Amino acid sequence: MRILLAEDDAMMGRAVRQGLADAGHSIDWVRDATSARTALADTPYEFLLLDLGLPEGDGMAILRELRGSMSALPVIIVTARDAVGARISGLDAGADDYILKPFDLDELFARMRAVLRRHGNHATPELHCGNLVLDPREKIVRIAGAPVMLSAREYALLDVLMRHQNRFMTRRQLEEALYGWSDDIDSNVVEVYLHRLRRKIGTDRINNQRGMGYRLRAVGADAREMP
Repeated sequence: MRILLAEDDAMMGRAVRQGLADAGHSIDWVRDATSARTALADTPYEFLLLDLGLPEGDGMAILRELRGSMSALPVIIVTARDAVGARISGLDAGADDYILKPFDLDELFARMRAVLRRHGNHATPELHCGNLVLDPREKIVRIAGAPVMLSAREYALLDVLMRHQNRFMTRRQLEEALYGWSDDIDSNVVEVYLHRLRRKIGTDRINNQRGMGYRLRAVGADAREMP
């Protein structure tokens, strides 16, 4: 999942970014309101963690602009403003939830999962490609009912391929799905994770076509005609 973190506190930002990255998400971290607006305009995010006290503007204004544009982007306000009135204002402005600093990362992750469930992720809990099944709620992968153990990055890569199966994804698109702007990415990192993933789910499930990219497809008796 690609997440925008708008947070000006360096210590808090590093901790949240690292925690989310360790969970397999792609994080873009900005530290002021201007950069947050630019990022939201340029990149299709799946979640926004928004501090209210940002330099160059206020997070509440960004939230109101988002909702005014009819954006349904899930948003959790992350702030030190603990007054009840501030919490009510944030929720009334369109935030999905509100968490006060300091907080435990596990609580943040639980609140994010709850928000995503409310946004409808529970309606399609599993992704299927033949007998390969990915359950986003439990973060479990199975082949013919047997569990497959994946690292956080391997899981994130498979999740992207499952959501775009039978469609070619370029290396750049896969990198953007796995990493944020500030991550130092080796030139062959996607190929390394693809190699590891193929070893665990089967080498013939991920097809590579020169000049087009990579795609996931069903194999064996479950395979269907490919375009």
